[in-house]
Amino acid sequence: MSVNSARVGSRRKFRSWLGGYIMRLMPLISAVLVAFASSPSFAQEWIEFANQQDRFTCNFPSQPKVAETTFRTERGADVPMRVYSATQGQSRYSVTVIDYSQVRRILAEKAKTCPAGAEPCSGAPGNEGHWIDDVRGAVIHASWQLMKRDARLTSFEWNLVDQVEGQQLQLTNTADKSRTFAGIYMHENKLYIIEGTVPAGYPEPGFFQQSLGWLDENGVGLRYQSVYNNNYPAPPRVKRGREEQGQGRIDAPVKPR
Repeated sequence: MSVNSARVGSRRKFRSWLGGYIMRLMPLISAVLVAFASSPSFAQEWIEFANQQDRFTCNFPSQPKVAETTFRTERGADVPMRVYSATQGQSRYSVTVIDYSQVRRILAEKAKTCPAGAEPCSGAPGNEGHWIDDVRGAVIHASWQLMKRDARLTSFEWNLVDQVEGQQLQLTNTADKSRTFAGIYMHENKLYIIEGTVPAGYPEPGFFQQSLGWLDENGVGLRYQSVYNNNYPAPPRVKRGREEQGQGRIDAPVKPR
């Protein structure tokens, strides 16, 4: 027998053995796939959520619950806050929106009641009640509140979402070793805090984190041509209409006329 004939025979035997081995594994593979497909985490599809009131979009594992309350800023202004939240098993997801648009008015009124010469309270002309400090420092203040939790900070980075700049944090919570992935952004005088918390050993909630986006005044997905900083004039926007589903962003539902 030639060497080539021996090689051909060996390959045929190997393919035959491999085919039989795969066939014997098929029932086990099928059982695993059925069990996985019937599990709640697989069956529960995520939704693309868009909210025109707070002008943001985000993916959630289910329709988020909305809680309305007030938030006290670093300089003492009580402003509206809404928390959009959903859970999936032991994982928790939320987007908190805090409206800073009335901070100047609130702190200017508060400054009128300050004792004479009490600059830390009254501020200065044009910065009554230190409202400028309050708005400009909102992202840093929110980051610091997260850092003060009973958790270990493992990452703290600058980040962009459709050119809106902000900060990203990762925390390992002391109590149960769960991990919290957070992003904080300021857009058009609204502070956005996105948090995804997953149990120890679970993959990071990237699908949730990376889905955050902005909506313009018409409910159309918004992206800037260059970096947006809330403290300066907004750069030009990327032009797109509702019919153009570009930038991987979703539009707010069209309200019936």
